Amino acid sequence: MTKSSDATPSAEDAAKPHDAAVQRALVEAQEEILVFLRQRLRNHDEAEEVLQRFSLRVLERAGQLRDVQTVRGWFGRILATTIVDHQRAQARRHRREAAADSIDIDALPADPDAEIDATVCNCLYRLLPTLKAEYADVIWRADILGEPRDRLAASLGTSLNNVTVRLHRGRKALRMRLEEMCRTCSTHGFLDCRCDEMPLGTDGPVVKTKPVRPPARSRRARKDDA
Repeated sequence: MTKSSDATPSAEDAAKPHDAAVQRALVEAQEEILVFLRQRLRNHDEAEEVLQRFSLRVLERAGQLRDVQTVRGWFGRILATTIVDHQRAQARRHRREAAADSIDIDALPADPDAEIDATVCNCLYRLLPTLKAEYADVIWRADILGEPRDRLAASLGTSLNNVTVRLHRGRKALRMRLEEMCRTCSTHGFLDCRCDEMPLGTDGPVVKTKPVRPPARSRRARKDDA
């Protein structure tokens, strides 16, 4: 007679290695995400709070991740919605404190764009905070969260033209950072990053090449952005 101990492992037991991989990736990414949140929110306490909520959501939803090799993009989607939820809570709090509030919380995007999985990658976490704060802010809000430029301009107290200029300069500066430092995106394309396909715990394939210097015009442009 076959013993019950020889039965097929339960779904819970089968999910344990999967959960462990998610937990390991979360530990590896937390410091980088915290740096990004501090830059994005400009408040250390809020950054810590959002990171805690994000980490809790990741652990609670670990079973929803179908492929652990895409964990970075999955993190990006959860992080984006966590930030939006935080912004909505802040806006409601401000409404209670003041009758007039310039933020239309109902118009904020409820979910990240479908391309968030391809855009928010480990490279972006590392490099976006290296830009000027005003550039990093508009790139995150306009390009990743999909906030309309006119509302972005109103919330920043500046003109639509100013926001457009910041986006142009910020994207240019970010592209240069990627070309200089990222070992994967510059090969596969900046909106088709293959970082998620790399084994967990690595930053991508190690390519032994000499650093490529940008052309003279790009160096001058970078000096202007500094």
